[in-house]
Amino acid sequence: MPNNRGRRRRFGAVRQLKSGRWQARYRDPATGLLRSAPHTFETKTDANLWLTTTEAEIIKGTFRDPSAGKVTVAEWGKRWFDSASPHLKRRTVTLYAGLIRLWINPRVGDYELSAVRPIHIKEWLAGLQKTGLSASRTRTAYRVLSQIFASAVDNDLIAVTPCRGIKLPRLPETEPHILSTREVQRLISNLNRPHDLLVKLLAYAGLRIGEGFALRRKDVDLVNGLIWVDEALAEDAGQLFFDTPKSHQKRPLTLPAYLIRELQEHLTLRVADDPAALLFLGRTGRPLRYNSWRRTHFDKAVDRASLKDVTPQDLRATHASQVADRHGVMAAAKRLGHANASVTTRHYARSRDGQDAEIAKGLNADYERAKRTRVRKAKRAEGGDVARTLHEGKNEASKSDGQGD
Repeated sequence: MPNNRGRRRRFGAVRQLKSGRWQARYRDPATGLLRSAPHTFETKTDANLWLTTTEAEIIKGTFRDPSAGKVTVAEWGKRWFDSASPHLKRRTVTLYAGLIRLWINPRVGDYELSAVRPIHIKEWLAGLQKTGLSASRTRTAYRVLSQIFASAVDNDLIAVTPCRGIKLPRLPETEPHILSTREVQRLISNLNRPHDLLVKLLAYAGLRIGEGFALRRKDVDLVNGLIWVDEALAEDAGQLFFDTPKSHQKRPLTLPAYLIRELQEHLTLRVADDPAALLFLGRTGRPLRYNSWRRTHFDKAVDRASLKDVTPQDLRATHASQVADRHGVMAAAKRLGHANASVTTRHYARSRDGQDAEIAKGLNADYERAKRTRVRKAKRAEGGDVARTLHEGKNEASKSDGQGD
């Protein structure tokens, strides 16, 4: 469109509307479509200035389509979820879908992305807590929403995410139950075969229970004395399915020699020759289900062993603590399949009840041994001084006798 001097603008065009206000239009650099500025202008100069600024932003690569942020949270959330789902575990997909359906879309789904501010996120979180939603589930819902907004930023729909400066509800402090060696042995002794062997793998290899349920004949390497952890049995909406371990990593675990011998006997007597045959099955020959297995076998053994509030996860935590104590946190992290050792220390590596007293007892024993050593050295030194004194006295007496002669 020609300007006041009769020359056409290099970028965009302006025109006066019937209302008397001015409209600025430009070609979308991505699509080539003609777009209008998000609002009209009082003067032609203001409209031209907006086009000049927009052109500069496009050249610098900082331009964002003003209409892009008008997409609603629900609309963009669906696009994000559909693109992210193939990379998520099945149970995570189900969890995220439920959080979006129940807690995100009904409350903030109708907001345009560009209209959401940090105060809206804070109010949304406060509303979730008022409904009685647990701190853990609230934090997970926030994580999903923050990923939706982060994706909107990455795709240039909005400049910044409103999920910033947010204080999340604190998780309740829960300490794993670290068992002593005797408690572990007592628990195992109250389990029937082959469930005692399964629990030994939890306690002495640090397996997750789903990893134990998914072990197959091909995963046992008797020659090298190890097992390979490359699957986990999980349950979603009542359906069992095999998935990769939680960390997605296949890991080898070297076992104590006696445990390898027990596995060899188990393979010979109880497991089919098929390499894909599961090591542990239910009475009907089907894969084990966690709740049923706990109710029928594990929890009853806990009661018979006179233990309290012990879970299969506690055995994994017990193993982690023992390995960390003897060989360091990094060794424990590798054995448990953690990519980051901070996960090990945050969730698993703990001291068991009474260990602090044992440490103090050990320090006292070290002190007493050092004290006895000092006393023995002092006595030897004192004995040497006495002997030297007697020897010197005899020499003096001999000299005196010689002089007298």
